Amino acid sequence: MNPIKLIGFDADDTLWKSEDYFREAEATFLEIVGRYEDVSASAESLYALQSRNIALFGYGVKGMALSMIEAAIEFTDARISAKDIHRIVEIGKAMLDHPVELLPGVAEAVREIATQYPLVLITKGDLFHQERKVEASGLADIFQRIEIVSEKNEAAYRRLFKEFDVDASEFLMVGNSLRSDIAPVVALGGFGIHVPYHVTWVHEQAEIHAGAERWRTAASAQDIVRTLAELAGSPTH
Repeated sequence: MNPIKLIGFDADDTLWKSEDYFREAEATFLEIVGRYEDVSASAESLYALQSRNIALFGYGVKGMALSMIEAAIEFTDARISAKDIHRIVEIGKAMLDHPVELLPGVAEAVREIATQYPLVLITKGDLFHQERKVEASGLADIFQRIEIVSEKNEAAYRRLFKEFDVDASEFLMVGNSLRSDIAPVVALGGFGIHVPYHVTWVHEQAEIHAGAERWRTAASAQDIVRTLAELAGSPTH
């Protein structure tokens, strides 16, 4: 008997490109700050500052832009010019204005899975930006619910299970982040399909030491359907 009753999909770097733009923004930021100071350790320092600010700014482009401004002032002892601060603001605006570029095979895979299961999109980040990307993706009509959350942790998934009246063992999550998409779901007794992206923010990296029988890695979007069929035939644990 198929145990899966509901499937969740991550958005950024699972359905469409995202981290590439953050990396490009970081490189431009370091080029700006590098005109004032040695930036050999600035990437690590920027990440440390971003991590501290997540509780205040949340995830997404706006939080990163604010952190870059703060970091630029801190790294240069407030010597950075107003012109260069404005350049950093423009980096953020450009990221918010990027077109939505679906990953290869994603639309076909999601639509095929939607013929067999109800789907929910679960993403985190800035509300307005994520809503715009979902709408621009052309995939919004496939999902029964769009969930934009402040954090994807066990508490967030428990709320989702309650709202949809499903047990953890009846849910499967598809995403590129082991930390946010796979680990909390598996820890609760659910299933997961990890679809690695070619670059992953260090904050989203993790290891999973339990529940190996309940999650798999799919090499690409085209591989998700086959991997789902494998897991759907697995007994619940």
